[in-house]
Amino acid sequence: MIHYLKKSATDFLHLFFPHTCAGCGSDLVRQQEEICITCYTNLAETGFASIAGNPVEKIFYGRVPIAAASSSFYFTKQSPLQQLIHALKYQGNQAVGLQLGVWTGQHLAAGNRFMYTELLLPMPLFPERFKKRGYNQAEVICNGIASVMQLPVRSDLVQRNRQTETQTKKGRSDRWTNVTGSFEIPKPEELTGKHLLLVDDVVTTGATLEACAEVILTARPASLSIVTLAWASDD
Repeated sequence: MIHYLKKSATDFLHLFFPHTCAGCGSDLVRQQEEICITCYTNLAETGFASIAGNPVEKIFYGRVPIAAASSSFYFTKQSPLQQLIHALKYQGNQAVGLQLGVWTGQHLAAGNRFMYTELLLPMPLFPERFKKRGYNQAEVICNGIASVMQLPVRSDLVQRNRQTETQTKKGRSDRWTNVTGSFEIPKPEELTGKHLLLVDDVVTTGATLEACAEVILTARPASLSIVTLAWASDD
């Protein structure tokens, strides 16, 4: 009887407060879900986590010495993934980022190329942007990865010291000029000798990640790797 009443109450609330998929807007059954099975199956996994010399790693060849790099999914416009990332960054849906981070953590844990990671570092936001959004989407993704790989997340060890313009419509050289000198490390000794993983949402040309990685490497970590949710080719 109690189970029936609970189910009836849930069904009643669902009529007035439907729980919809952040990717396609379809109605979801369970409140703990944020992404429907259709959108999940339509996410194009890259498989890069277990492939040395993958396209994401090649972005950084000759630019910054990283141990490994990967992106979990291919990013295309009008795809479910674009909608999910939009929900994470601009609609306050942190649960989406956490779930995507969990799947990314599973991809990393399935191989052995990131097994020595000791510390997760989210790509930092400029304080004003953080204040406006209320959270850092890269840190949310990190928390999902951390729940799978059982690793600490430190959002205080890399900071953004100036606001930059959006990178969306800039070419590669302009992107680099836009972000160079934007990062600082307040406690370099806490990065020295550690195997680090820098995490962001999307990589295209890699200019922002490169600029951040260069500063992190001045702290002389044992290694630095890079992971993003998505890879958006700039071809």
